[in-house]
Amino acid sequence: MHSPSHEHATSSTPARFWAGLALLCLPTAVLALDMSVLYLTLPHISAALGADATRELWILDIYPLLIAGLLVPMGALGDRIGQRRLLLYGSAAFAAVSTLAAFSPNADTLILARATLGAAGAPLMPATLGLLNAMFPDPNHRRTAIAVWSSAFMTGFATGPLIGGALLETFWWGSVFLLAVPVMALVVLTGRTLLPEHRRENPGRFDGPSAMLFFVGLLPLVHGLKDLAHQGASLAAAAWIALGAAALVAFVLRQRRLTDPLLDLRLLTDRTSATALALLLLGPAIIGGLTLFVPQYLQSTPGMGALRAGAMVAPAALGLIVGALLAPIAARRMPAGTVIAAGLALSCAGLVMVAHGTTAGPAWVIVGLIVVYLGSGPFDALGTDLVVGAAPKGGAGSAGAASETATELGTGLGIALLGTLGTAIYQNRAAHTLPADLPEDVAVTAGASLSGAVSVLADLDRAEADAVREAAATAFAAGLQTVALTGAVIAALLAIASARLLRHV
Repeated sequence: MHSPSHEHATSSTPARFWAGLALLCLPTAVLALDMSVLYLTLPHISAALGADATRELWILDIYPLLIAGLLVPMGALGDRIGQRRLLLYGSAAFAAVSTLAAFSPNADTLILARATLGAAGAPLMPATLGLLNAMFPDPNHRRTAIAVWSSAFMTGFATGPLIGGALLETFWWGSVFLLAVPVMALVVLTGRTLLPEHRRENPGRFDGPSAMLFFVGLLPLVHGLKDLAHQGASLAAAAWIALGAAALVAFVLRQRRLTDPLLDLRLLTDRTSATALALLLLGPAIIGGLTLFVPQYLQSTPGMGALRAGAMVAPAALGLIVGALLAPIAARRMPAGTVIAAGLALSCAGLVMVAHGTTAGPAWVIVGLIVVYLGSGPFDALGTDLVVGAAPKGGAGSAGAASETATELGTGLGIALLGTLGTAIYQNRAAHTLPADLPEDVAVTAGASLSGAVSVLADLDRAEADAVREAAATAFAAGLQTVALTGAVIAALLAIASARLLRHV
C-alpha cells in the first residue's frame, strides 16, 4: 500500500509527471557523465597530478564501484524515509563533493574524492527509479518513462568525452567536475515542486548489519578480481575474493531471515528478473571497457586532439537514444527477449567493426561504436523495466537499486577487467616496439600506459618522440582490438541467452 502522498501524486496532471521525468533525467545524466568524462581527461589528470597506471584505474573505477556497493542499502533507505527526500539530500551532497574533487592537489586526494562522489551519488539512482514507478503506474507509460530515463543515462555516458574535450580546450582538468554543481542545484531547488514524495507505508526498520555486509562483500570481491586480472593468481587476490564472497553469502542468509530485507531475494529466484539482472551486469561491462579505450585511441591518431576525439565519439549518444526509445515500441509486438537479443547481435557486429577499425582506420572504429551503442539500448531500457516491474508492491526502490547495482558493478568490472586486459596487451606490445635506445626511466614510463607515453614526449627530440608516439599508438590499438573482440564474444553469448530465457515475456 502506498502512502497518501503517493496517491495524491498519481492524481496530479500528466504534465507534472512528464516535467518530473525531465527533472529526474538530470541527475541521472550527470552520474553517467561523471563515469565517462574522465576517459578523455585522464591523460591530462595523469600529467597534472603524476598518477601512475594503477592510480589511473582507481581514479576511473572507484566511483562506479562505490556507487554499486551502496545502491542496495540506499534503495532500501529510500523505501523507508522517502525517495524524494533521499534524492534531494544526495543531490546536495554530490554538488558539494564535486567542488572538492575539482581542486584535488594530487592523485590520492582525487581517488578519495571520487570515492566520496560515489557515496554521494548512490542515493540518486534508486530514488529516481522509485519515483518513476510511483509517477507512472501504467505499465506502458512506465516502460516509456524508463526508456527516456535510460536514454538520459546513456547520453550522459556517451557525451562525457565530448564535454570533457570541450572543457579542456579552455579550462583545466578540474572543470569537468564542476558541471554537476548547477545541475544538482536545480534538482534541489525544484524537486519539491515537481516530484511527489513516495515511501512504503510500513517499511520496517533499516537493517544496518545487512547494509554493512553488502558493502563489505562487494568491494573486496571486485578488488580481488581486479588484482587477479592485473597481477595474476596470488594469495592476496584469493583472500580478497574469499572475504567478499563470504560477506555476500552472509548477506543473502541474513536477508532470508529478515521480515523486511534490504533486498527482496525473489528478484534473484525469478527467471525473468534474474536474467535481466545478468544482462544489466554483463552488457555495461562491455560498454565500460570499450568506452575507456576508444577516446584514447582516437587521441593517439595524428592530428586529433581532445575536442575532436570527443566530437567523434558523441554520435554514439544518438544510437543509445534511438535504441532505448525504439525498444518499448518493439516490445509491444514481439517478446522482450527477441528485442534484446536482436540488439545484442547488433552490438556484436559493431564490436567486430571496432576491432577491424584498429587496422583499417578510425572511421571504422567510430561507426562500430555507434552500432554498439544502438544495440545496447534495448537491454538497458527493457532490462531495467523487467526488474522494476517484478518488484513487490512498495519495493520499487529496492528493485531499482538491484538493477542499478548490476549496471554500476558491470561498468566498474568492465573498466577494471577489460581495462586491465587492454593495458596488458599494450604493455606487451610496447615492450617490443618502443625504440631500444630510450633511457630506462623513459622506456618504463612509456611502456606502462598510453598516457605515460604522452607524458615523456616533451623530453625527447623530434625523431625519438615520433618513434615513441607511433609505437605507443600501435600498442594501444592492439589493446583496443583485444577488448573489442572479447566484448563481441560476450555480446553473442548474451544474445543467445536472452532469446532463450526471455522468450516467454
